[in-house]
Amino acid sequence: MTSYVAFLMFPALLILILAGFPIAFSMISVALVAGYLQFGDGVIFQLLSKMDDVATNSVLAAVPLFIFIGAMLERSGIAERLFDAVHVWTRRVPGSLGVSAVLLGTIFAAASGVVGATETVIGMLAVPIMLKHAYDKSLISGTICASGSLGTVIPPSITVIVLAPVANVSVGDLFAGLLFPGLVMAALFIAYVVGIAMLKPAFAPREEEPPVLSISQKIRMTVFALVPTMALIFTVLGTILLGIATPTEAAACGAAGTLILSLAYRTFTWGILWNALRRTASITAMILLIVLGGNMFAGVFFASGGMDSVQSLLSTLGLSGAGAVTAILVLAFLAGFVLDLISVVLILIPLAMPIVTGYGVDPVWFAVTFLVVLQTSYLTPPMAPSIFYLRAITPPEITLRHMYRGVLPFIGMQLVTLVLVILFPGLVLWLPEQMSGPSW
Repeated sequence: MTSYVAFLMFPALLILILAGFPIAFSMISVALVAGYLQFGDGVIFQLLSKMDDVATNSVLAAVPLFIFIGAMLERSGIAERLFDAVHVWTRRVPGSLGVSAVLLGTIFAAASGVVGATETVIGMLAVPIMLKHAYDKSLISGTICASGSLGTVIPPSITVIVLAPVANVSVGDLFAGLLFPGLVMAALFIAYVVGIAMLKPAFAPREEEPPVLSISQKIRMTVFALVPTMALIFTVLGTILLGIATPTEAAACGAAGTLILSLAYRTFTWGILWNALRRTASITAMILLIVLGGNMFAGVFFASGGMDSVQSLLSTLGLSGAGAVTAILVLAFLAGFVLDLISVVLILIPLAMPIVTGYGVDPVWFAVTFLVVLQTSYLTPPMAPSIFYLRAITPPEITLRHMYRGVLPFIGMQLVTLVLVILFPGLVLWLPEQMSGPSW
């Protein structure tokens, strides 16, 4: 009876999701029904304890603060200044507008960690000017989708904030472990854009008459736009990696920093603040409800003996540690087609972590590898969420066919990053070992 109820939870969840029910309510409903069948009225107390766990989790308090940072950067015009400051240095590089988009995605991801906001801002800034300069529409689509997706693997990341307590690993260690793979991926994106611009100049024409700016003008423009944002990134990410602040404290300082920047740039209005707060409240409510549903689902699955059954099944199949990890990563990739990233984390990570740690796999390495796989599924057609974000902000002349074709080379770059992470675990583990900060 125990394993029977536990194993039926996943098909029931998939049926509800495919039927169009919200993911959070689907997980809560399945947990409630399965728990009642297994434990009777006692499931109510178990689910109430999960609500208390989520409500009192101090790490999750960073979620609304990071979302607020992204919303303020998006709506206050700071991102537009950043794009101009970056582009002034890349203007003579082949594929300069694409390179600028990737660099802006890296910077914006490091400041906010919100994937949707990153892609929306970059797309709104870069797509019109890339179309104006006759860039290939597939290259435009792939570059914007890939740049926006960096919010998953460039710390700080909202997905990491949610994943860390579920996986029982340090947020600081995960941020440190993600840093090099994220930067490698961004570098591969840039290399591809430059390479395609050199091999096929018609795909990324050079700007005909670039404005002539003196070095002093470029430096002043950079200092005015880039240095304050770098200070904001250090306030958020640097203080976490150095062990100076917890993620929640760093996020609070970052939120205050975005307000100060918008005041300094004279872009602050009460309307912008109200819109940012409203967007923050809406996204936070959605994320935390999904977190609650995931905790309830995992709690009932574990209590029903589902984990023992899974481990027995793996032993029966004769899977080694590498085989089990591969199976979980493939499942995560497939789940990423139909679920948002946080839902995949909350459904699979509670199941996966005891298995991989039981085989002696480093939890930080596995969590980073898991996130790289998730980011790849985020970009992979036909259900790629990044494509649907882009579809909402692009003109009709850029079609879904352009988007599907455009993301394929960048998926290849993501797979190269995944192979590097698997072959060279030190790419993930070296920096956390050097930082050896406190566990939060």
